[in-house]
Amino acid sequence: MSIYRLAITLSALALSSAVGAEGGGYVDGDAKAGESKSQACAACHGAKGNSSNPEWPNLAGQHPSYIVEQLKLYKAKKRNNSIMWGQAGNLSEQDMKDLAVYYAQQEPAVGEASEEAVELGESIYRGGIHEKGVPACVACHGPSGAGNPGVPYPRLAGQKATYTANQLTAYREGERGDYEQAQIMNGIAENLSDKEIQAVSSYIAGLYADDDQ
Repeated sequence: MSIYRLAITLSALALSSAVGAEGGGYVDGDAKAGESKSQACAACHGAKGNSSNPEWPNLAGQHPSYIVEQLKLYKAKKRNNSIMWGQAGNLSEQDMKDLAVYYAQQEPAVGEASEEAVELGESIYRGGIHEKGVPACVACHGPSGAGNPGVPYPRLAGQKATYTANQLTAYREGERGDYEQAQIMNGIAENLSDKEIQAVSSYIAGLYADDDQ
């Protein structure tokens, strides 16, 4: 099967990558402390935040504000994952911030998209599906998948295709929806078929967010 790497450079209006101004993604964490605390996370997410298992997400390069938000949701059991309930349940808010800043500073892996998924996946990501009322992913997650730390909308570029597909399916089935942003995704994913989910997930895996441009 042919593989494409999809290198896309952000324009001068590029979104901020990791730590920005207060209210725009700033997280007051200690990366060195986060590295020490990340040892318990490495079994699933990799030593530097790039998972070797397609069902577990990459954390490297993710916006720290998004990581903190998700850890809080796991701790409150508003996001469903029994493993993460146990992991996040023992974390203080400062632990979450330290971990988030550490992972934000790690180099994200460049993913790959399957050739057969590119056309449909790109069409959905960049243009949505008008007849189904599905908006373009680019509107919230950016032209290269860099996301928006201020909202926070997550970085998607290079994320595991299997993980992304699983999350879109969970949104579609209402299995992930007990908080505001998830409810936005519920309304989008409910209109996506399995084929469309697989295609856009593969396309996202091949995106490369050049945050320095």
